[in-house]
Amino acid sequence: MTKVRVKQDEPFEKALRRFKKKCNKEGIMQRIKELKHFEKPSEKRRRKLAKAIARQAASSTK
Repeated sequence: MTKVRVKQDEPFEKALRRFKKKCNKEGIMQRIKELKHFEKPSEKRRRKLAKAIARQAASSTK
């Protein structure tokens, strides 16, 4: 379970932003989206391949 402690005199929006960032880092939202609907194995492979190509393209341009 993801927890974020709100610091003294910290605006709620800032704490919410930290919570969202932490959820994204842990992959919680991605997991929820995966469970929401069934993804065919071919779609999953296509998505993973596209992600790998984008990651490789980003690293080669640096």
